[in-house]
Amino acid sequence: MNIVVLDGYSLNPGDLSWEPLERMGKVVIYDRTSRDEVYSRTLEADIVITNKTLLKRDLLEKLPRLKYIGVLATGYNIVDVEAARELNITVTNVPTYGTKAVAQFVFAHLLEICHHVSEHAQSVRDGKWNRNEDFCYWNKPLIELDGKVMGIIGTGRIGTETAKIAKAFGMTVVAYASNARVHKALHKSDDDHDHENTELFKYLSPDEFYKVVDIISLHCPLTEENRGMLNDEAFSKMKTGVIIINTARGPLIDEKALESALKSGKVYAAGLDVLSKEPPVEASPLYAFEQCNITPHIAWAPLASRSRLLGIAINNLEAFLEGRPINTV
Repeated sequence: MNIVVLDGYSLNPGDLSWEPLERMGKVVIYDRTSRDEVYSRTLEADIVITNKTLLKRDLLEKLPRLKYIGVLATGYNIVDVEAARELNITVTNVPTYGTKAVAQFVFAHLLEICHHVSEHAQSVRDGKWNRNEDFCYWNKPLIELDGKVMGIIGTGRIGTETAKIAKAFGMTVVAYASNARVHKALHKSDDDHDHENTELFKYLSPDEFYKVVDIISLHCPLTEENRGMLNDEAFSKMKTGVIIINTARGPLIDEKALESALKSGKVYAAGLDVLSKEPPVEASPLYAFEQCNITPHIAWAPLASRSRLLGIAINNLEAFLEGRPINTV
């Protein structure tokens, strides 16, 4: 059994063990695989494990031995699932490993925006407090979350967990919903399960939603229907001074529209863990905005959640080899 891991480094830079996988067959692990290297590295593979390396139809049709693709993530748009199905290749994903980690990261971004902890801590290291005439100072406005309205777009597991934390901060939580078809698409969770929790969420139409929210947190999967959903039109309907947090998928936001909204003050601040292109090919215009904090897609990456991810991925493969596949897509 030939097992090839195409891009193992981001999941396991050395602090996890591949040993359970290595017990299942002959394993070759690559830290990264370029587009030009994919074919040669997968030609003799029975099993391919990938995180972000693309596996599209033209490649899959050239791999007669391939029987299984394990995606080391929840999102599986990197694989041509339709082609895999036609070729009798089983595809699995890892649906639930990072729920609490991502929800926690939403508030890491939000609290940084509200309190500018890193900037104030640096000012103390720079001696500003030593020189200050008063017992305290603040360089930027400080924001209290109690009483604010958080709007959740995508009420799956992560959106639900985020809402629970927001409630604990004393916030009112509302959720985005339009017509029935779009409601189903947007509220299908990142792990393919819907959570209709009316105790946590009050569902509003887009116009109502944008009118009342102080903070928007994105948690829906990327579809053709919602690509660029936060665009000029959407921003025009929002309160002036809204805060945007995106730990879901970069293309949910029209980045040029966000740039304009930051310039005008319509958006007070943004916390982005994802961008439309990752890694960015060049410096994004968003880098220029002090009130836009961008992190390198790390909401999922605490050791505990990566360990869960690897464990589930290995369980997926074990189940497939035993003839009872789970977490198939």
